[in-house]
Amino acid sequence: EAEQRRRVAADLSGLVAEAIGRLVDAMADVERLLAPRDAAAPLVIRPHRAGDVAAVLARQARLYADDYGFDQRFEALICEVGGSFLRNYDPRRDASFIAEIDGRLVGAVFVTRHTETVAKLRLLHVESEMRGRGIGGRLVEACIDFARAAGYGTLSLWTNDVLVEARRLYQRAGFTLVGSEPHRMFGPPLVGETWERTL
Repeated sequence: EAEQRRRVAADLSGLVAEAIGRLVDAMADVERLLAPRDAAAPLVIRPHRAGDVAAVLARQARLYADDYGFDQRFEALICEVGGSFLRNYDPRRDASFIAEIDGRLVGAVFVTRHTETVAKLRLLHVESEMRGRGIGGRLVEACIDFARAAGYGTLSLWTNDVLVEARRLYQRAGFTLVGSEPHRMFGPPLVGETWERTL
């Protein structure tokens, strides 16, 4: 054991602080992924801080490219949405909900002003290995509660038919499908859908 400690210390001695931080984060990811589902650390939902929106956009672009084959046009669109959110952010009318477990971002969603009476739910995502734990439901409920308290009458969202889990989540939260249209905005053939919920 003493020899193992000496070897590990020697391996770490050449790393700068930033690299050690990345290594510790990677080890924490391994521990989280292998932990039993009921042993998970508590979920924290908080507003965005500096760097969070960029992290959400990067993660979502990768997830949708890997899972659904969305191309760079999807990344361009969500970067426009994220940039607009940050440029026009008004805490009385806009909100962000960042989901964290053990300091790791595992999901997020945003509410933005569309008109005086209509808010939009934007950029919902939950990390693949965290799905089925109720995180998406809590994020959507946080949006509904905020939009209602902010005085909006309707919460609207746009999604795509391939996002089956998200669509079920919206339906359970009281959203109704109000329109759909086929498109190829992100490469593969998709059906874009507009959903609304009266507040």
